[in-house]
Amino acid sequence: MERLTSETPATKRAFPAVQPRGSLSRAVLNLLASDAPNPEPLLGELSELTSIALAASSDLVRDEDIQLCLFVLYSLHYGDVIERGDEWEWHPALVGARLEIESAFEAALRAQVACPPAPASVQEDVAAALFAMTAPDSGPSLSRYIAKQATDEQLREFLIQRSVYTLKEADPHSWAIPRLTGRAKAALVEIQADEYGQGRANNVHAAVYAATMRSVGLDDSYGAYLNDVPAITLASLNLMTMFGLNRRLRGAIVGHLAAFEMTSSIPSRLNSNGFRRLGYGEATTRYFDIHVEADAIHEQIAGRDLAGALAEDEPELLGDILFGAAACLAVDGWAGQHILEAWQDGRSSLRVRDAESEPAEVLL
Repeated sequence: MERLTSETPATKRAFPAVQPRGSLSRAVLNLLASDAPNPEPLLGELSELTSIALAASSDLVRDEDIQLCLFVLYSLHYGDVIERGDEWEWHPALVGARLEIESAFEAALRAQVACPPAPASVQEDVAAALFAMTAPDSGPSLSRYIAKQATDEQLREFLIQRSVYTLKEADPHSWAIPRLTGRAKAALVEIQADEYGQGRANNVHAAVYAATMRSVGLDDSYGAYLNDVPAITLASLNLMTMFGLNRRLRGAIVGHLAAFEMTSSIPSRLNSNGFRRLGYGEATTRYFDIHVEADAIHEQIAGRDLAGALAEDEPELLGDILFGAAACLAVDGWAGQHILEAWQDGRSSLRVRDAESEPAEVLL
């Protein structure tokens, strides 16, 4: 795979070689890589393969094949994983498969994620409920482990795991901007303006994270480590993309962002402390240092001016606001737990690939 350098022409970019993790993701990847003038036979099989894969899965949230497939289908809208994806973005067969997976994914989450009792649809009451949901506890956490115990190798693993979302930070939530109006829209734009560096390219949070990766010798091109991260990491990004892309779930993406911002400031400080403990300087810690202060402000805007205002203006969305927040806490909690348990057992948190994931013919 060609590595982007400062000499690489602006029109060229590197795309990852995505390896399938089962029959469904293999079919989608082969379809997207196909040069055949008539891929209709492959398209015709896709709906049946999707139904079979969903019926066979015992845990959609952690299913490697299904989460990779959904991630690849979403990547057609972002344009950062599949090189020849533009012509496929709105193909009815692919959209149909995506909707079928989304429906099952959402149903699985609604069955597994517990939401608190709904408060009154009043701005301050909704904000108070969200702050209660996201209040820190004193139990074991990934950020506490990073601050006190993580090794240099584990810190690199952490950056790899986080890169799937953070190298496109804020983009999934930005889908919601045209889906909101009034106070909620204004609050979301205020938060996102900070995420995108207030118009300064070097301060875009995704660019700052890329610099963090480079500072420890990691590849900062998007998807460079896609084949190494497990399904639960992909599920975290898939969750927010699903919420953001579907107007009917605009309440859920608002709740997700509120919970996301409310649980970022303290972990960011602990993560920064972990890197400093091992001798890393500002080039590495800047990303986390920025979020200590920024997210302490963002959580107030997200809880009151965004989620609280939306619930007050559109009371029928309150249930989805709470669901989005609870789903964020649950899925990101599961992803963090996966990493923490692996490290505590002396294992890598990255994937151990098997023969099913390694066919060499699927190179996009």
